[in-house]
Amino acid sequence: MEERILSEQATTEEVSLEQSLRPHSFHEYIGQDHVKENLKIFIEAAKIRNETLDHVLLYGPPGLGKTTLASIIAAEMGGEMRSTSGPAIERPGDLASILTTIRPGDVLFIDEIHRLSRSIEEILYPAMEDFCIDIVVGKGEGARSIRLDLPPFTLVGATTRAGSLSAPLRDRFGVLSRLEYYTREQLKQIILRTARLLQTDIHDDAASEIASRSRGTPRIANRLLRRVRDFAQVKGDGTISLPLTMDALDFMRVDRLGLDHIDHKLLKGVIEKFNGGPVGLETIAATIGEEAETIEDVYEPYLLQIGFLQRTPRGRVATVSAYKYFRMEVPKR
Repeated sequence: MEERILSEQATTEEVSLEQSLRPHSFHEYIGQDHVKENLKIFIEAAKIRNETLDHVLLYGPPGLGKTTLASIIAAEMGGEMRSTSGPAIERPGDLASILTTIRPGDVLFIDEIHRLSRSIEEILYPAMEDFCIDIVVGKGEGARSIRLDLPPFTLVGATTRAGSLSAPLRDRFGVLSRLEYYTREQLKQIILRTARLLQTDIHDDAASEIASRSRGTPRIANRLLRRVRDFAQVKGDGTISLPLTMDALDFMRVDRLGLDHIDHKLLKGVIEKFNGGPVGLETIAATIGEEAETIEDVYEPYLLQIGFLQRTPRGRVATVSAYKYFRMEVPKR
């Protein structure tokens, strides 16, 4: 059984289920209180002026609710959300075809916006600033540019790497909001809400246990809940109790801090094979058999957050806390 809780590819059924569990209003959305309150004010002000909301950039680690916030923004503004992603927009014509179907007040959501090519960004600039795009028709000496007007819309960009955005693109966003990791209590409330929607009975202490192993991330909390529910239905009576939850999470190799076997391989690899570091990201990736981008985007943010890993100019370094967690002797440097 493969227990890659963090990096597993979601099936179509899981994606559909995740969408059905998403809150549809700020009232239902748990956590990110500062971001929510700011967005409420900005949206209300835009409505008073009868304008579209300024373009919004949401950034932070994956799984914290950026897509959900974009859909809520669209609902609050009374428009529809058109979704795409940076890697999906390969040619200028791809972006033009999307923009020309937008209606007044719609929200265009671009996930992984940091992965847009520079040629695509050049087309996006006038669309964001002046609500128009320039399309080149023909080739060579006969080529000419045609300007198409667009209805007012709001671009919501989401990224896990805000620093990778070019300065001209980043500066065109009027609202920049960083999403933070969730507290255990917030995750517990999300788990209880999801259990109600799934019509699953769960004990309060079981919800707390899942929350404590969810790495501060709602997406992981909901995923773990669904897997524990599977155990409850197969090995129990369908009710999620604390003993069953602990057995299920231990079987999936998710420890008390939410670290899975990939985290353990990463940290122990740095400690045992490289004397705690510093060691380069590509070397770590080759050592544990994971892609460097996956390590950097999915695993590292939480390990940095809990103080088990450090980034230095020379590479990654395992901290004293990581040594103590694995009950290993800290080397003298």
